Amino acid sequence: MKNVRRKKRKAFHFSPAEIITGTFLGLIVLGAILLSLPISNQQEILAPIDALFIATSAICVTGLSPLLIDQQFTLFGQSILLILIEIGGLGFMSIPIFIYFVGKKRIHLSTRLILRESMNMESRSGEVKLALAILKIAGSIQFLGIVLLATRFVPKYGIKTGLWYSLFHAISSFCNAGFDLFGTSLIGFKADPIVLLTIGFLIIAGGLGFLVWLDILQWPRKKLSLHSHLALRMTGFLLILGWGLFYVIQPEKNGWIRALDAFFLSVTPRTAGFFTLDYATMAQSGLMLTMMLMFIGGTSGSTAGGLKTTTLAVLFAKVRSLFRGRTRTEISGRTIRELAVAKAMTLFFLGLAICTFSIFLLTFTETASQETIVALAFEAISAFGTVGLTMGITADLSVVGKLIIISLMFIGRVGILTILYSLSRKTYQQEVKIKYPEESVLLG
Repeated sequence: MKNVRRKKRKAFHFSPAEIITGTFLGLIVLGAILLSLPISNQQEILAPIDALFIATSAICVTGLSPLLIDQQFTLFGQSILLILIEIGGLGFMSIPIFIYFVGKKRIHLSTRLILRESMNMESRSGEVKLALAILKIAGSIQFLGIVLLATRFVPKYGIKTGLWYSLFHAISSFCNAGFDLFGTSLIGFKADPIVLLTIGFLIIAGGLGFLVWLDILQWPRKKLSLHSHLALRMTGFLLILGWGLFYVIQPEKNGWIRALDAFFLSVTPRTAGFFTLDYATMAQSGLMLTMMLMFIGGTSGSTAGGLKTTTLAVLFAKVRSLFRGRTRTEISGRTIRELAVAKAMTLFFLGLAICTFSIFLLTFTETASQETIVALAFEAISAFGTVGLTMGITADLSVVGKLIIISLMFIGRVGILTILYSLSRKTYQQEVKIKYPEESVLLG
């Protein structure tokens, strides 16, 4: 009898990866139901596919939508959307942590394991402390964003509407969601430095990652970790590179407006779908640059999606080590574990393969709309990177096309390896001790 009970317990035991994947799916379904309620809609009730699409986009903090949020949803519907964005941005585990914190209860080991998995932590302690710090940091940064945006929105829209716009767009920016209530995103604020710089700061802050912010707040008393060092260096490098290239590419007027616009164009592909122009009119070189930045995304352990800056840094370090004739991967006087290098290579390969295959599928499903392959590729990479930028084809996608984009948004937010781990129970088993004979293969 005892053996039978043990087998039953093992049969119903779920790994952290399975719980994370399942919970995200559950939240998406719940969000789709809530957004479909009559109280949530100003116009006709959403079609099931559109409700699922928007709920996925909110939970996966993407921002893609087949309709205008301000015209479709009531205040109640917009509030539901904002809650989904906050949960998706901070991670669903922020909810039980908040409850445990308020109730002064002990957090079980199973919850700690899920926390560690959801935050990509490798250490075996400090999960709860980190989660509480995340809530404090996120709340402080978002509050600052609300105050700054209110200085522009309240005088323009009034106290009630202005404060709601400030709250919604501050959370949407920090969580790298990109949903807006203006209908045309930030095109109307293209020459407003306070709005663009505030939202740009919130996007960067959310995309840096909470571990990086903890290190920054403890510096110089505590030395920056290698993770934070790489994240800051790669983020700065990509922002400056994108800023300079967009300044050259975009045929805007000279002066500070052109510089401001180029800066925002470099910031928003870091997985936040706010825009100040119609991407359908952008030059081909600008679209290509945007797609590259969207694929890279933000930093691990942040509200951002994409390949991640630290993953790219590890890949660059590996290539540099190979050019120097070294087998070990070294960065800033530190050696990166080969397991981490292998993980980075796997993420890059799988991400590229998933995007390529999805674009291939979209060329089959979207033949009726005659969309160009550039527009389809832009949409697919935007969904995988949980960015939310579009060339205006989201509303015209077929049902199958929307399901493909939904799948890309889910994979991009939950994580490729997390989903793979949830599908395989052999992931955490120790490596088999049997070693096969080595043999060389011609490469290059």
